[in-house]
Amino acid sequence: MSNIRVEAVKELFSRKPLAVEAPGEKVSDYYGVHTFGLETMKKYLPTEAYENVKKAVDTWGYIDRKSAASVAAAMKAWAMGFGVTHYTHWFQPLNGSTAEKHDAFFEPTKDGKMFEHFSGKELTQQEPDASSFPSGGIRNTFEARGYSAWDPSSPAFIVEKTLCIPTVFVSYTGEALDFKTPLLKSLFALDKAAVDVCQLFDKDVTKVIATLGWEQEYFLVDEALYYARPDLVLTDRTLMGHASARDQQLADNYFGSIPERVTAFMKELEFECYKLGIPLRTRHNEVAPNQFECAPVFEEANLAVDHNQLLMDIMKRVARKHHFRALLHEKPYKGINGSGKHNNWSMLTNTGVNLLAPGTNPKSNLQLLTFVVNTVKAVHDYADLLRASVMSAGNEHRLGAHEAPPAIISVFIGEHLTRVLNEIEQKVPSDKMTPDQKTELKLNIGKIPEIMLDNTDRNRTSPFAFTGNRFEFRAVGSSMNCAAPMTVLNSAVANQLQEFRKDVDALMEQNVKKDEAILRILRKYIIHSRKVLFEGNGYSEEWIQEAARRGLTNVMNAPEALKAYIEPRSVELLKRMNVLTERELNARFDIQLELFTKKVQIEARVLGDLAVNHIIPTVIKYQNRLIENVKGLKEILPASEFADAASYQLSAIRKISKHKALILEMVDEMVSARKEANTIEDVRELADAYNQKVKHYLDEIRYHIDKLELIVDDDLWPLPKYRELLFAR
Repeated sequence: MSNIRVEAVKELFSRKPLAVEAPGEKVSDYYGVHTFGLETMKKYLPTEAYENVKKAVDTWGYIDRKSAASVAAAMKAWAMGFGVTHYTHWFQPLNGSTAEKHDAFFEPTKDGKMFEHFSGKELTQQEPDASSFPSGGIRNTFEARGYSAWDPSSPAFIVEKTLCIPTVFVSYTGEALDFKTPLLKSLFALDKAAVDVCQLFDKDVTKVIATLGWEQEYFLVDEALYYARPDLVLTDRTLMGHASARDQQLADNYFGSIPERVTAFMKELEFECYKLGIPLRTRHNEVAPNQFECAPVFEEANLAVDHNQLLMDIMKRVARKHHFRALLHEKPYKGINGSGKHNNWSMLTNTGVNLLAPGTNPKSNLQLLTFVVNTVKAVHDYADLLRASVMSAGNEHRLGAHEAPPAIISVFIGEHLTRVLNEIEQKVPSDKMTPDQKTELKLNIGKIPEIMLDNTDRNRTSPFAFTGNRFEFRAVGSSMNCAAPMTVLNSAVANQLQEFRKDVDALMEQNVKKDEAILRILRKYIIHSRKVLFEGNGYSEEWIQEAARRGLTNVMNAPEALKAYIEPRSVELLKRMNVLTERELNARFDIQLELFTKKVQIEARVLGDLAVNHIIPTVIKYQNRLIENVKGLKEILPASEFADAASYQLSAIRKISKHKALILEMVDEMVSARKEANTIEDVRELADAYNQKVKHYLDEIRYHIDKLELIVDDDLWPLPKYRELLFAR
């Protein structure tokens, strides 16, 4: 092996699992100890201030200055008890990561001394420099001002010696420059719309929250091997590498025994998460070698999003301590499963009812059907926008790749629930129902818990599946901020619930009884949304053809899919729900296109460098070895024996020459295409140019490099191979 691979493998075998000690005997001893939630707030705040904060969180209200000052003083005292010296407004800009600027608690006095100070104003608002964050044209570089504002619904937390305060991030002119702002607006819209519909069933419902349970998939790779792969370091994925003879085909990794080093990493990750109130409950091996998953219990959606963003940051920190690197890219390795982040979404009332869970009587199950059918219709009507919310340069590699949900948005509800919807469609007339029809339907609706008892299987090929008490949006990419798909889903469902309430009210004004009015409207929606329901294999060619016949779209490249953000229907929906303005949507569209372009651009530059400066010199060196061997054989062997003796070497020399020439030719073409594209100023035209004229070279050049990997002597190959990356633990 080449020196870099030798040293990487030597270092790998010197690894031993780190000893990890729990901070308490039981998780309950230290769970949430580093969070300033309502329970902690109650201990530190005056009663009046605590009640004001709690009321503001519960009712989407505002916190007055006096209460904010009390919270700031209490928060400072609590944090300093843990040795905290700095605070930061922690926000989620549109580059997909999190951001923080740390300020010290101290303030200077006139006599040159210092004292610890943290005011209500410093808690509620800061002015971080907004010039270098993506803004989609909303802000110019010379217009630096942006505002971060406290989100009291998400608890402040401590990381190392810094108090982190979750905030929104907006421009000087008020436009959202983050993921949290529209998410909060969509949650408000859903709350109001869902409560209005719940009032048809239960007058005690005054609040509805969206809940989210994410499932985070990721890969681990030893840091020595990681640093020996410049493509992993610079792009988070391998741009070359032939498949290992063995990878996931034996299905022996899934739920298998967790390697010792990985277990130590997982334990420390969980300890850190528990201290921050992140309720991780599940850990296991995933399908691919060195692929893993963790998942929490459900939480309120805004808090769940914050916790997922925080988890991804903690995961990387803890992985480094254990000499791993955590790979969150959707497709770090070609030919094996990529990583997703299933978003399990539901709605919960203030009375403790999950609106997507079966009940014990026809009334509660009619409520269940109401929310299921309205969600299905929302997905049907805004499928393109939902796809746009999960599309990126990384997720392109998963969607439609027969390992993740297809790019065709469809809904799986299960055989038994489908039967119930069919009965509603067939037995509910457009005019008055007969007493027999009402009785029969109520009896069947009352049986829903019974028929759904064993109906929790998941169609793994469905992008949007009902799994018994929630919908699972499976198309979300592993590196993504869950806020984007949740914002779109909340908004679409809120809009649909508003429409439903209006339709039911209109029938009731015509003296149609409530239950009958509900069933008639549900029947209309079932018929309208029928084409989006699919129970079969989403990977099959037959489904692609059937979906086309149904009129469902199938868009597998990011620039095209992202256009749904600026379609008139999308703009109208998000404006009407007061979630995003047209200007903000256009900005988000341009930002996503810019991120796509930059990622493809970086990958093209890295691949060109690796091909020309690593692979080509290596194959020339090996080719020269073969040539010298052929010359030697020719000198010592009679002509009659030479051809047979040198046949392999001559064939390899020819193959190397062919692949080498094509690589050099295509690298030149790719560089020219990239330079030509870079002259385009319009971000949308630039993304199209990279998508159509540059991106394809990544696969084409890779094909020839991967062929050479099988020819060139293993001791010369400069980069760790898949068999090392995937199986070194």
